[in-house]
Amino acid sequence: MSKIFSTLDKLKPAYDLTYKIFLFICKMLLIIDILIATLVVAGRYISFIPSPSWSEEIILTCMAYMAVLSASLAIRRKAHIRMTAFDKYLPKKLVNILDIISDIGVLVLAVVMIVVGWRYAVQIGSRGTYVSMPNVSRFWMYFPIPIAGVAMFVFQLESLYNNIKSFFINEV
Repeated sequence: MSKIFSTLDKLKPAYDLTYKIFLFICKMLLIIDILIATLVVAGRYISFIPSPSWSEEIILTCMAYMAVLSASLAIRRKAHIRMTAFDKYLPKKLVNILDIISDIGVLVLAVVMIVVGWRYAVQIGSRGTYVSMPNVSRFWMYFPIPIAGVAMFVFQLESLYNNIKSFFINEV
């Protein structure tokens, strides 16, 4: 059994790389948000700086991406709100089983986000455009949901693996 786990442990660098990529994307989106918001504020008070009409929609879209992607990053760090009040009173194996059940539930949610989010992005998003940018499809407004679903699925798989591994192997 430990041979299987040691083989699967070799996937950790792939999870690390995926985490770093999504974290980098979140950082870039935050920088874009700050730069555009700065341009808008400066445009209000400095007459020769134009305040672009598309700024609000782009800022909101970037925030939507950041919100759902950073939530998926929190899965890997186990930073989400969790009910752990009774964990110290329950047997360790039972807590581990409950964690595995929770992992499976979040995996199902990730699949729903991928499938339904993609359907919404393609169907609803393709029917409209941004008000201030008539050439840009609203697909990009709905696209963060399936992307976050993919990230959640990847990070939740790792969490599920770690919980299953800790069920069978007691690490020091």
